Amino acid sequence: MSSVGAPATSRANTRNSIAAFFDLDKTVIARSSALAFTKPFYSGGLINRRSVIKSAYAQLLFTLTGADEDQVERLRAHVTDMCQGWPVDQISSIVDETLHDIVEPLVFAEATELIANHQARGHDVVLISASGLEMVEPIGAMLGVDAVRASRMAVVDGKYCGELEFYCYGEAKADAIRELAQTKGYDLNECYAYSDSITDLPMLAAVGHPTAVNPDRALRREATTAGWPILSFDRPVGLADRLTPSARTVAVS
Repeated sequence: MSSVGAPATSRANTRNSIAAFFDLDKTVIARSSALAFTKPFYSGGLINRRSVIKSAYAQLLFTLTGADEDQVERLRAHVTDMCQGWPVDQISSIVDETLHDIVEPLVFAEATELIANHQARGHDVVLISASGLEMVEPIGAMLGVDAVRASRMAVVDGKYCGELEFYCYGEAKADAIRELAQTKGYDLNECYAYSDSITDLPMLAAVGHPTAVNPDRALRREATTAGWPILSFDRPVGLADRLTPSARTVAVS
């Protein structure tokens, strides 16, 4: 198969019993997607210089140390506080306009190859992330995946109110996988899951074929004990030369 994704029309009439569930940050892309758009948000007048510095520091910690429960909670609090009062339409516009410049250079080549391999085998591919749907859904479309599950911010009068309607994290990721399996008819014993973080242990344990990708220390220990495969992704590259036009237009559900 020559492209990461397949046209939606070619896959819409099939019902696959197997899916591959991919975490996003440090599994498919090399950084935190929740913080990747800090600069364009600053340029759009949504955040001040202090917030930019705070986000850069959070990004550095995430990259160097991984994401345990305490760090994820600090990151969640920072992002929800930062986003309070932002117009939803403006965020969607900024993400759409800057997506390829911001995210394309962060995508691991190994991840796109793995996604392509699963789709060539007739598997559905699902991107599942604790980051906001406004960012994860366009990234999923760019990658040509079949479905996306992500956190949803509560909206009041067209603006984010600083609360989460759904936090796609920890056990909630496993719940989302089981819900999709029930809806789509997936056999979870035959499904695959990929993640870097010990916080995604419920997601990995929910399927028959879990794999640790760039695992933090705690997940590496769990994977080694359980005999799970461990992969190292270290080649973030632009997608422009890797995706066909049809792959960029795949709809996500």
